[in-house]
Amino acid sequence: MISRRRLLFITERFAPDLGGVARSASRTVAALARLGIDVEVFSWSRSLPAGDRDIRQLPLDTGSGCVTLHRMGLFANLDYSLQHTMTFLESFHRVAPVDGVWGHYLSTAGFLAVLFANTVGIPATVSARGNDIDLLTFPPGDFARLTWTLERAHSITAVSADLERKIRVLAPSVQRLQVVPNSVDLDLFRSATADDSIKSALGILPGEAVLGFSGELRHKKGITPMLAAFREVRRVRPACLLVIGEVRVRDQTLLTSFAAEDPDAHTRLIVTGHLDDQHEIVRHLRLCDLFLQPSYWDGLPNSLLEAMACERVVLASDAGGIPEAIEHGRSGFLLSRMELQRLGEAILELLTISGRQRDQIGAAARRRVEDNFSAACEAKALKGALDDLWSLGG
Repeated sequence: MISRRRLLFITERFAPDLGGVARSASRTVAALARLGIDVEVFSWSRSLPAGDRDIRQLPLDTGSGCVTLHRMGLFANLDYSLQHTMTFLESFHRVAPVDGVWGHYLSTAGFLAVLFANTVGIPATVSARGNDIDLLTFPPGDFARLTWTLERAHSITAVSADLERKIRVLAPSVQRLQVVPNSVDLDLFRSATADDSIKSALGILPGEAVLGFSGELRHKKGITPMLAAFREVRRVRPACLLVIGEVRVRDQTLLTSFAAEDPDAHTRLIVTGHLDDQHEIVRHLRLCDLFLQPSYWDGLPNSLLEAMACERVVLASDAGGIPEAIEHGRSGFLLSRMELQRLGEAILELLTISGRQRDQIGAAARRRVEDNFSAACEAKALKGALDDLWSLGG
């Protein structure tokens, strides 16, 4: 009997941790397991004492590869965390060798994946996901570590063609580089009649336009232009801003200032907090009359694709890979990052479109996701990335 391939998957965060990195890591690992790979996931955690480890088997569909999650408690200093991690990984590999390493996100996880793989003589692939390229390219980012990681990785995946282009500029000698798109559970994220009981529970008032955002609202996601636009819209018509998720702690001061400047508008800002159940995220997305994604920088946010799969009308910036998902005027609407001061004006204009036009745009958005961001599309691209990795490992 031929043994299954074993892959070490390193990620900074993994479910049930919060944030897009944790969600995308969990989804990618499940997709790899469905391809028959046994995945050893390594992640850091702030919920464990520094250096302590927790190991658990994750339940998966019958016929999939096995997934084992290894967590290590973070130290106060990152260098301690990385040195202890290298010691653990080298010891683990001696006892139960893996065939390759996958670093999810270039910063920290990708760097460590490449360092470990080159140390023990196995191939590594790194996955560029969001604004990790931008964060490390410009000060105080570590440009030298970024380029070293890209040049020493045996293969690279990028979540969008925009990221692929940036990588080729920074590391022109890279040979094995391909786009592996995000994917959406199309059976779960789909259109249906909005649940009035949720509206009532959230305190959404009759006649209010519901402007939606999903995920962790922070600077890179456009919290500043979003709040300014929300105030502008409310001067013209009743509206609420529904944040399906949380506001990052470091940006809470913006909400304090917003409350002081416009207390009435602040009362119509509804923040759900983190929702563990994806069915709840879907139910909240269906409330949105207009979904907003005014990012300054981004990869290709899953929250955007999920809103499109639910046939919401989407207004987004042209950051990162977003234009690869939205055909302006057909499956959603784009606004230049240089014109985000016009976000309020654009919102007011889109809230006046007819119900028929809204339905047409929503249906086109759904088709766009079905054609380009399904689980089958992701699986095909992942298989290609794995074939590259295994061919290098012998």
